[in-house]
Amino acid sequence: MKAVRLAGYDSRPTVEDVPEPGIGAPLDVLVEIGGAGLCRTDLHIVEGQWAEKSGVSLPYTIGHENAGWVRAVGSAVSNVAPGDPVILHPLVTCGLCRACRAGDDVHCANSAFPGIDTDGGMAELLRTNARSVVRLDDGLHPADVAALADAGLTAYHAVRKAVPLLYPGTQVVVIGAGGLGHIGVQCLAALVPAEIIVVDRAPEALELARSYGATHTVVADGTQVAAVRELTHGAGAHVVLDFVGEHGTEAEGVAMLRRAGSYFVIGYGGAVNIPTIDIISSEINVIGNLVGSYNDLAELMTLAAQDKVSLHTKTYPLTSVNEAMDDLDSGRLRGRGILVP
Repeated sequence: MKAVRLAGYDSRPTVEDVPEPGIGAPLDVLVEIGGAGLCRTDLHIVEGQWAEKSGVSLPYTIGHENAGWVRAVGSAVSNVAPGDPVILHPLVTCGLCRACRAGDDVHCANSAFPGIDTDGGMAELLRTNARSVVRLDDGLHPADVAALADAGLTAYHAVRKAVPLLYPGTQVVVIGAGGLGHIGVQCLAALVPAEIIVVDRAPEALELARSYGATHTVVADGTQVAAVRELTHGAGAHVVLDFVGEHGTEAEGVAMLRRAGSYFVIGYGGAVNIPTIDIISSEINVIGNLVGSYNDLAELMTLAAQDKVSLHTKTYPLTSVNEAMDDLDSGRLRGRGILVP
């Protein structure tokens, strides 16, 4: 089968022929990939930023946002059958550790992360397990929702954690309305009664955010902190969701908070540097976010089936992976890139 393989860091991945995976255990599920999302994390993987954390051996197949159709199942699988359309939770989890039993499977003690620490889904086939597959509503197509498996799940997870903080009369700021942020705006509009303030450099991204339910939009032209302060009557926002996490948004996000506000770090690449006296004197919170749980993904698929969350996407054939990466890296890609085998 064809697969996108990374042979060395700081070198371009290539499309190669590799052996097809098969069913090897009773709970295995073999999925024919219908769409694999391209994420900025894929760029960071190629750059080597994940080499130490993942411990993966090269070469391997990248791709951690995957959806498709069930090709085959192991003898103990009862929740899906061949032919079913599915989206895959990014982690392959054990179901037996304390985290899994608590429903916090993203922190499974015995997990594998296809596309990060083992072969991923930028390929014709991917092997996962029964705990990772969410059957899609008949109205959803795998290529249309593939990026919700990680980007959408990450955005939903952050919003879900912020829900108790965003009661009527509160304000939430979204920094970055791109690949993750435009999903976060929709999740906020679906789940909370707060005023949604979206900050981005691109007018077209802000226009898209307005169509998705943003209450206010702010151009990131150097005056964005002051603009947010003005929109929040000088107090700052109750919650800031930073979908960029680099190039200065870290300090700006904290500066947009009110006392006892919460800064959610979702995008990454930069550093949060806050004097400890500022943290305690204003009682602000800094909250990290990874991908969400299986239940988060199931809930997100419900919103997608209800047309409350959708993806702005551009599709590429699998063989055009480097064109897609160049478009993402240069800022030419708006929304999410989807590779279709």
